[in-house]
Amino acid sequence: MDAPEPPPAPRRYPPKPRPGDRVAVISPSSGLPGLFPRPYELGLRRLESEFGLVPVEYPATRKMGASPAERAADLHAAFADPDIKAVFASIGGDDQITVLPHLDRELVRAHPKPFFGYSDNTALLAWLWNAGITGFHGASVMVELGRPGALHPRTAESLRAALFSSGPYELTAPGASNDVDRPWDDPATFASEPVLAPCDDWSWRRPGRAAVEGAAWGGNLEVLSWLLMADREIGPPEAYAGCVLFLETSEELPPAEEVFRVLRCMGERGLLRQFSALLMGRAKSWSFQRPLGREDAVAYRRAQREAVERALDAYAPEMPAVFDVDLGHTDPQLVIPYGGVVRVDGPARRITVTY
Repeated sequence: MDAPEPPPAPRRYPPKPRPGDRVAVISPSSGLPGLFPRPYELGLRRLESEFGLVPVEYPATRKMGASPAERAADLHAAFADPDIKAVFASIGGDDQITVLPHLDRELVRAHPKPFFGYSDNTALLAWLWNAGITGFHGASVMVELGRPGALHPRTAESLRAALFSSGPYELTAPGASNDVDRPWDDPATFASEPVLAPCDDWSWRRPGRAAVEGAAWGGNLEVLSWLLMADREIGPPEAYAGCVLFLETSEELPPAEEVFRVLRCMGERGLLRQFSALLMGRAKSWSFQRPLGREDAVAYRRAQREAVERALDAYAPEMPAVFDVDLGHTDPQLVIPYGGVVRVDGPARRITVTY
């Protein structure tokens, strides 16, 4: 409905919910809860049993093919309802960019609430950034909350801190992770937890001699590339001066060369050199379409890192960067406050977010 404006300063952290509060569950991208009810309903139960929250569904939450206007109406209703204290995306998708023109920024500014989502929800998180509201990158209902067997303890701890606390929270590497999916239409999938395998620790590039601190901005790289192409929700380069960039890639497994090209375009636009640090998520390296074996997965992640470093060498050679951070399409997953304060302490090898 309206063009992005420079966000007000300082950016607001919305009021936090409390156990017993009602929270909205909406599908601003895809209505997959209607096709795969098992992980979705498991996620709803866990919002109640593990976090003490009361989930509230909306008309398009389980509707495949809902129009952009219908999805925007659900979001408006969730933010405008005074009894709703937070908003969760059910899952991602690939066309949330079509919803943005239907959104009313003034309505959401008047009723700020924590929004949780990632992947295609990067579009909405960037939109909230331009409304001056901190969102939360992570914790979809179907994936993280609907995880087979049990919530991962690291994911649960991070989400609980993001939901209910307001202070600093140190992110830590898990030592083991998983990115192999199992079919949601098979009941056997939900009988046991995913099998984790040892994973590399976070890797630091040019950690520098002092810590840096700034507001977090970024999200899923593929979605950011669409926003750049459509000229949506991406401000002038100076709007991101001193911010901490965080990026991750999806189960579509973009080729390393494509990752480089997107970052090259961000560099040519003058964006990359504005950021004080980069957090690069542990690359998803398995999908049903490309079920990579262990050696091929290692090679894929290595090639993606090399592509990112090539772009940094060209456009932001002194920028500190941390690779394989457990954000985005990872298990476990750490929640990143989108617009919230992130401190990257290279000398101490520590990352702290403020929820």
